[in-house]
Amino acid sequence: MLKYDIVVVGGGGAGLMAAIEASKDKNIKIAIVSKVFPTRSHTGAAQGGMNASIGIADPNDSFEKHAFDTIKGSDFLADQQAVLFMCKYAPELIYELDRMGVPFSRTKDGKIAQRPFGGASFPRTVYSADRTGHVLLHTLFEQAMSKENIDFFNEYFLLDIDIQDNRVEGLELLNIKDSSVLYIKTKVLILAGGGFARIYWHRSTNASGNTGDLQAIALRKGIALKDMEFIQFHPTGLAKTGILLSEASRGEGGYLINVNGERFMSKYSPNKMELAPRDIVSRAIELEIKNGLGIGEGTSAYVYLDLRHLGEEKLNEKLPQVRQLAIDFEGIDPAKAPIPIRPTAHYCMGGIDVIDFKSSETSVKGLLAVGECACVSVHGANRLGGNSLTELVVFGKYAGEYAREYAKNVDFSNNKPSIHSESYINSLMQREGNVKLYEVRNKMGETTWFNMGIFRTEDSLKEAYEDLTKLLDMWNYIPVSDKSRVFNTNLIELLELKNMLELSRVVALCALNRRESRGGHSREDYKERDDKNFLKHSVVCYNESGELILTYKDVDISLYKPEERKY
Repeated sequence: MLKYDIVVVGGGGAGLMAAIEASKDKNIKIAIVSKVFPTRSHTGAAQGGMNASIGIADPNDSFEKHAFDTIKGSDFLADQQAVLFMCKYAPELIYELDRMGVPFSRTKDGKIAQRPFGGASFPRTVYSADRTGHVLLHTLFEQAMSKENIDFFNEYFLLDIDIQDNRVEGLELLNIKDSSVLYIKTKVLILAGGGFARIYWHRSTNASGNTGDLQAIALRKGIALKDMEFIQFHPTGLAKTGILLSEASRGEGGYLINVNGERFMSKYSPNKMELAPRDIVSRAIELEIKNGLGIGEGTSAYVYLDLRHLGEEKLNEKLPQVRQLAIDFEGIDPAKAPIPIRPTAHYCMGGIDVIDFKSSETSVKGLLAVGECACVSVHGANRLGGNSLTELVVFGKYAGEYAREYAKNVDFSNNKPSIHSESYINSLMQREGNVKLYEVRNKMGETTWFNMGIFRTEDSLKEAYEDLTKLLDMWNYIPVSDKSRVFNTNLIELLELKNMLELSRVVALCALNRRESRGGHSREDYKERDDKNFLKHSVVCYNESGELILTYKDVDISLYKPEERKY
């Protein structure tokens, strides 16, 4: 049996940052488990930058102002002390990353550059052209690789967590290379496996592996999920594929225009225009299309992102990846023509309920959650662009620090493993049935997009919940058609699909019961925010009978009282 003091599941920014911090004690043995090779993690898809009030672009900025912008952007559903913690420590983390070798873009006098981003009152987004997540991920991976007390388990899939007496004991992994099952005993388990926006299957910026595996396993182990109804739809996904075009496109001065060539954001956010928060911009685009001002028909309709006025030189310097993506996937050069775009599912504000933001610990002793798979909650009902990478590094660092000290002061237990995933995998490999995996997955994507997408109603959400329940039952009749044990992606896709279906159903349940509109959750039948009844976090878990139970808990509003959200 393998033993590690700390196991991190997830090889992206949050997991790597936690492992690097924990590794500062050379006697602590750490394993990083990743479903993909770490540099393929979804942190690399974050393009535009990360927020920190370092005050170079404007010395009047401060971490308190960053915190207020974040709380306002969250539609006052973020826990305010957690937000303040993140914003306070963000600047020093930028300089720590700078010392690690992250190649941030610079001003003419060599200082770290900052750009404007949506919902921010100052230009505080630190960036590296439009590849910020990519360079951050590679730098952190290099740092982790250099630590002698960190081992990597690449291309391993988390199957189950061993919890006994409300304490983490270990975990079981599927070795994707040969479909064998591996048990690792540990004192601390840090979950850092990213989001689950792939539940929207065809309309998502996310990589196909962003299937919420850790959230689904946590749910099955009796750990609560929080604020799952809040999905962020990014305004500028490429029309044909949903691939992300960074908010930096608008931060650098891009326009959104409709079929008449009109900059329509003046109707929805006259002060911020294209730099309003993402939920507001996404709804504005969909309303333009709904009102016949889009280009094309039905699900193929879109509006334009116009970057032509920025000029070729600025595009190549500040937005090289945006330009290349538009050329590769839409056949359009942004220097010469506007780009067809439409909102696309991008980020999940909800996740595993973290009960202590300073340590990132959950309700289970020794079990931590960081990054998009967690809900701290610093994003509330809507995340500001540029805050995801900030969240990764701040909470990743302090989770790693807590894990290191915790692991030093506890011993491995003598308990035997209480989980046995090998028989489960064998039963899946032998399972027969006539339901096709791709048909269930496509139906899931249609159900989520049309019934619990940008605009939602009581009827659409009820229908979504019922349809997803049926699809979850159909999952039991999907066979593994590939009987090989070597790199069996068919088996992995089956496991991922179950996780997505379970999480989709949770989203539908929470959205159905939140009878208001707030941030990324927009109800056409309850158009106003309702602080009297819904200034609270949704909390979901399974009961002993396997039924989903929804409860609520208070939001921390100790710093700023909720007010009307205007831009």
